[in-house]
Amino acid sequence: MKLLLSRWRCAHGECARRTFTDRLPTVADPYARRTRRVGEIVGLLGHSTGGRPGERLMQRLGIPVSDDTILRQLKRDAAVAQRNSKIRVVGIDDWSWRRATSYGTIMVDLERRSVIDILDDRSVENAAKWLRSHPSIEIVSRDRCGLYAQATREGAPQARQVADRFHLVQNLRSAIEEQMNLSGRATGRAILSEDAIVDAATHRRRARLAHRQSRQEIFDMLHALRQQGLSYSEIARRTGYERRSITKWLKFEAPPDRRRAALNPTSPWYFEAFLAQCWRDGNRRGRHLFHDVKQRGYTGSFSNLERLLGAWRRAERRQADDVPPAALKSEPVRDPETGHAISPVVAAALCIKPRGLLTDRQARKVDALKQGSEAFAEMRRLAMRFNGILRGKRSAPLDAWIDDAIDSDLIPIMRFARVLRRDIHAVNNAIELPWSNGQAEGQINRLKTLKRAMYGRAGPELLKARMLPRLHTK
Repeated sequence: MKLLLSRWRCAHGECARRTFTDRLPTVADPYARRTRRVGEIVGLLGHSTGGRPGERLMQRLGIPVSDDTILRQLKRDAAVAQRNSKIRVVGIDDWSWRRATSYGTIMVDLERRSVIDILDDRSVENAAKWLRSHPSIEIVSRDRCGLYAQATREGAPQARQVADRFHLVQNLRSAIEEQMNLSGRATGRAILSEDAIVDAATHRRRARLAHRQSRQEIFDMLHALRQQGLSYSEIARRTGYERRSITKWLKFEAPPDRRRAALNPTSPWYFEAFLAQCWRDGNRRGRHLFHDVKQRGYTGSFSNLERLLGAWRRAERRQADDVPPAALKSEPVRDPETGHAISPVVAAALCIKPRGLLTDRQARKVDALKQGSEAFAEMRRLAMRFNGILRGKRSAPLDAWIDDAIDSDLIPIMRFARVLRRDIHAVNNAIELPWSNGQAEGQINRLKTLKRAMYGRAGPELLKARMLPRLHTK
């Protein structure tokens, strides 16, 4: 199709524009090389398929356009996009440019189920700045990361923070797995004896000795199975240990010692002798000890020092007959059908799964774990209560659950409960409100797909242009 336009000449002598033509804003922009309709097709294909695939499709449609032109059109549309600034509920999460190296931040409108913006880092400053530019935000859903909690406090203090329920259950499962890993191992280091304040080095040596004895038992068992003629794979199946670990242990004639990092002035344990002497002399004020140890070269924080002193205070308050066991030790529980040791990963997954969702085989494993491990039985009771609180939409029972978890004497569970208490308002909102970060997680999966499909071209500007809904980039 050809379009003929009239060309006009200005008769005024001082007019800067000597010639001009008719404008057709509904057909094409001035100086444009394609019509608006073709430009919309280019932008639509670019948003849906990207540069190279869009170029091939346009060639097949009889409209030859290069991939660079398609991407330029896509970025131009995103730059002039008219976005809805009235956002009430937003989900924030991070995504990786390169795993464990660099990360970005994605903002999702949970009410409209669409991406709002993408930031090319995950700093507190940029996230808080973005939140300040949207004062209409009332609710912020996030994972357990303290970074976004701080950004929300700074950028949107009026908003209610909501912790993601999936991450709450995932953190509980990790704590259960950590506790199950403690079976048959030394569980911790004693700070002070029941007799009062003694040299803490003696108790560290006792803890190391207990751990070394546990490793010796594992070492002897592996060598005994190997002497019976069993293969590495069979030993792995029977014991539940990794085959590579078994191969390494069978190469030695004695259990290999674990390498320990050297203490440095950032750790209060570096000044343990000086702190213990001050403690025996009656100097037990945290701020005073912090000032004194600072004079000796301590470069750590006061909270780190206070954790050590708090453990000493708790140990001093306990009576010898009231000292709780460090952990509920037990032998590895065997699968009643195969006789293989049930791994901590499997035990943790079964521990948080309700009875009604278990298969018959899984139910038998759970019964065996409850009979063979008091720690597992206690953690399953706590896990079922926690799941009930999450599904009950009432946060009132949570405080009692946290108290019971702290009183369980299971170190990972106690740590999980204390972290919940520090973030109690966001956890309560997660229980009572319907919002979660599931939408953000799904959008991150989509972002990863686009990033890998555009490998080499997926910069922040282009990713944002393709992640924003098409209605926002018309």
